[in-house]
Amino acid sequence: MARTAVFDVDGTLVDTNYLHVVAWWEAFRQTGHTVPMAAVHKAIGLGSDDLIEHLLGADRDREQDERISGAHTTLYATCFERLSALTGAAELLRTLAGRGWTVVLATSASDHELGALRRALDADDVIADIAGADDVEEGKPAPEPIRQAMEIAGGTPDETVYVGDSVWDMQAATRATVAAVALLSGGIPRADLEEAGAGETYSGPADLLAHLDDSVFARIGAAG
Repeated sequence: MARTAVFDVDGTLVDTNYLHVVAWWEAFRQTGHTVPMAAVHKAIGLGSDDLIEHLLGADRDREQDERISGAHTTLYATCFERLSALTGAAELLRTLAGRGWTVVLATSASDHELGALRRALDADDVIADIAGADDVEEGKPAPEPIRQAMEIAGGTPDETVYVGDSVWDMQAATRATVAAVALLSGGIPRADLEEAGAGETYSGPADLLAHLDDSVFARIGAAG
């Protein structure tokens, strides 16, 4: 069995969360909805359909969903050439791969978005595979994305660590019964992440890398 390091991408490895917030805020505005940016920020990490429902409710005019999602996609795409990896992100992935971990990304990003994220991250040489939105019926906070990543890598819950930056990430990891590591790089408060199930919390990829030998990665590695 393989020790599996599963990573969210937006806000965890690439600094995109606030770009998503602005793009979603403007997409809602264009369709006549005033949604506070703080509320949008807390919803980042959900798939598009779930995010819209979370913010507008189940009784919304669903005929607007495609227009809202399409506007977000168009607005966010204008930032693709300016996306940047968070400090230490690629080095963290390479270090884990060098220690025998299978690195898998679990993301709700579309294929077009994912291409831009991977270019910004520049670590394809150590990414074994990707569990994308099209591979599962339910996105985070459901556990399916993480379970799909484990299946891809041949890992088990006892040998898997999930790293993310949102409440939805931590809830998904808890439901998948894997170790949950939270990063503050997405802007969500530590208390919210810990309440959602984070076992360890770091300021960002560089901080996790600096403390890797004291983290759950080291403990699972030693047990293996």
